[in-house]
Amino acid sequence: MKTLHKYLVGQVLASLFLTVAVFTFVLLLGNGLKEILPLLINGQVRFGMVVEAIGYLIPFVLVFALPMGLLTSTLLVFGRFSADRELTAVRASGISLLSLVMPVLLLSLFFCVVSAWINMDLGPRSRVASKDLLSRARSELANMQFPEGHFIRDIPGYIFYVEKNNDGNLQNVMVDVLQSETRPSTFIHAPRGKLETDFHNKQLMLHLFDARSETDTSNGTHPIIGSSPELVLNFDLKAPTNRVSKPSISNMTFWQLHDEMNDLKRKLNLPQPAVEASSKESGAQLHEAKKERLIEPIRVAMHQQIAFSFACFGFTLIGIPLGIRVHRRETNIGVAMALVLVLIYYSFIILGESLSAHPEFAPHLIFWVPNFIFQAVGAVLLWRANRGI
Repeated sequence: MKTLHKYLVGQVLASLFLTVAVFTFVLLLGNGLKEILPLLINGQVRFGMVVEAIGYLIPFVLVFALPMGLLTSTLLVFGRFSADRELTAVRASGISLLSLVMPVLLLSLFFCVVSAWINMDLGPRSRVASKDLLSRARSELANMQFPEGHFIRDIPGYIFYVEKNNDGNLQNVMVDVLQSETRPSTFIHAPRGKLETDFHNKQLMLHLFDARSETDTSNGTHPIIGSSPELVLNFDLKAPTNRVSKPSISNMTFWQLHDEMNDLKRKLNLPQPAVEASSKESGAQLHEAKKERLIEPIRVAMHQQIAFSFACFGFTLIGIPLGIRVHRRETNIGVAMALVLVLIYYSFIILGESLSAHPEFAPHLIFWVPNFIFQAVGAVLLWRANRGI
């Protein structure tokens, strides 16, 4: 039995090394080089800096490459194991499939721990280090744009959040105008925006289209709600700022996200003045909804990091019985099945991220759905394969 266990684990690890290397290279091409190569061609960075930036990106792409590689290696190994009649010989010896694959399942749990460490700490830190390295080679103009996925506190009295920033064309812009350090007075939300910089007059102009505002009243009753097809906010670039260099939400570690959420809750925790019960209840509900819209992107990022750490186990659990059922030795079959399963899994990730600005849909819970589906289906298929069904 020990010989069989060593054989299977060795086969999985050997295949895992190759598949992870391939997926890491492919993901580096898609995530890193598209930003780095233009800078290298334009002479803005040295070749040594590019190599250093790629080195920082490797832990970040391992977050995705490790589960994908483990799924592919499991499909390939158990597909060959079944096609070569080795599984039939093992069963004829009186060894059950569950006892045979137990070391592989334990190995997947170990990789869940490794994935959690990379996903929640090492990966975000490496990504930030890579971006910091490249940002030093960019012009100062890039630093004046609103970075996406940040809570921006550059200008005193304001908190900004921009979901997407495509060369100054903004999507899902939220602005909190603070009456004091901890008391918001006006909340503005716009589905679209545009950022313009007037260097001659040292002005930064934020155009908000189809903007909707909610202004708190001094007596705590119903807020004043307004709308405008275009709202323009002007800021003086010469004014002192309170910028504290922070990574974007998607590049924060788990504990940085935890601290960021607590800090926002503290800043947005408004004391309710003494008013009529009905007005107080209505105002509290509106404020809570507004606060949830600001906090939900952080909650989504935290749940994504935790949930995605369990992908290795779910992929292994479903990969073993599928590899046995396919009963093929060809590598292309295993890779094709792995890509289909990965596409299904990541569709939930994309869906959760796209709904991060809509807390009413509880997008942070969507990240757990593929784990439950893959583990449940994998457990049923493995049970049926163990019984020879």
